[in-house]
Formats: sequence, C-alpha cells, structure tokens
Amino acid sequence: MFPLQLLALLFIATPTADPGDEGEEREEEDGGKTERRSDGKSLRRGDLLEVPRTLFTHFGIYLGGGRVAHFIPDILPAVCRDQNRIRQMVTNNRLILGVLAKHGSVRVDSVEDFAYGSEILINTMDKVCSLPALPADAVAQRAERALGHVSYSLLWYNCEHYVMYCRYGTVTSYQTFQFCKTARKLLLSRRVAKATAALCACLLLYLDAVTACTATLAVLLPFLIWMAA
Repeated sequence: MFPLQLLALLFIATPTADPGDEGEEREEEDGGKTERRSDGKSLRRGDLLEVPRTLFTHFGIYLGGGRVAHFIPDILPAVCRDQNRIRQMVTNNRLILGVLAKHGSVRVDSVEDFAYGSEILINTMDKVCSLPALPADAVAQRAERALGHVSYSLLWYNCEHYVMYCRYGTVTSYQTFQFCKTARKLLLSRRVAKATAALCACLLLYLDAVTACTATLAVLLPFLIWMAA
C-alpha cells in the first residue's frame, strides 16, 4: 500500500475551497473571448492554467466556455468502453492506477473539476519559457486535436509537456528537469561512488564470492557513478 499512498500524496490536492461554491461570469470583451470568473480572474481561450498539487503543479489549456483541456493519467479508458463513465471526473484510484499502467488521456473538464479547489495561476509560464506563446486560437486548437488516449510518463511525457507543446511548440517540462537535477545531486556524487565501492567490497568479502566476474562488477558500478558525478 505504501507506493499507492506515495502516489496519492503526489497527485491529490488538498482543496482550499468547495469547487461547487465557485461560479463563473462571462463578460463580452474583445469579441466575447474574455470570461471573468467570480474570483475576479479573467480567462481567455488559449490561456495556460496551472494549479498547485501537493508536490507538483498540474497544467491545462483553457478552451473557453468554462472548459479546460488537460492531460491526466487515467486507467478507465483502457479497461472500459462506457463513455459516460469515462467522462466522469477522474477519481484518485483511476489516476493512481493510470500512473502505474502508464495510461493517460487528454480530456476536457470544467474549470472547477480541473482546479479541484486549488488556486488557478494563468500564463505564468510565459515569464519562464524563452519561446513566445503561439496565437491563442492556435494554442486551443492544438489542445483540442490531442484529445484522446496518450501514453503517460511521470518524467518523459506528463501534463506539462502537453501544455508546453500546445502553447510554445516545444515538448519540455521544467518540473522533470528540476527532479532529474535533484536526483543527480543525490545519487551521482563522488561520495556515493566511494560508499558504493566500499559496500561492494564488503559484500563480496562477507559472501565469500570474490571471482573475476563479481570483482569486475564491484569495480565497474562505482566507477560509472564516479565518472557521472
């Protein structure tokens, strides 16, 4: 159960408000493309939306009319053909099993279901990405064309990769980069290489398993870590 609890910690947000309490008002501005919500925030078709989760940020593309396209792990489309069930909001169990099975889908949900009570940040990635944002309607059209099943990977293709492609035309994830950078510092260091060498030597002596093959492996592993550090 521990792995499931860990994934739940990663993906499940703690609601800060009841999503059902948040309404939406639309104002006809700039050709009717701007929609003002009751929380005072204005949304436009093609906006990149972010909502903070426990240990990461979830991303989506606003399509207009209170709808958000977002890429989310979901196991149900792989085991069920009932579209009515699939269209229901993704539950925690569906999400966690989707991560483990590497099965996801780009789907459209309401802003409230997408945010799940968390604060919505709008287009903050524009200040981080060196590439200019594509025209708003082109962003939304890219998001809509990708609807359906997509293989999911926590590191190599997640919700941030999806929205970065839609808005900037590049498939990248700053969260993945930061995670890999941190993992490299923790695992690929000279201290870890020395500790690995000492551990391998102790194991070989304790198990009395010193052969040409095991000795080569015991030297090769810390050597590779040392060179990568």
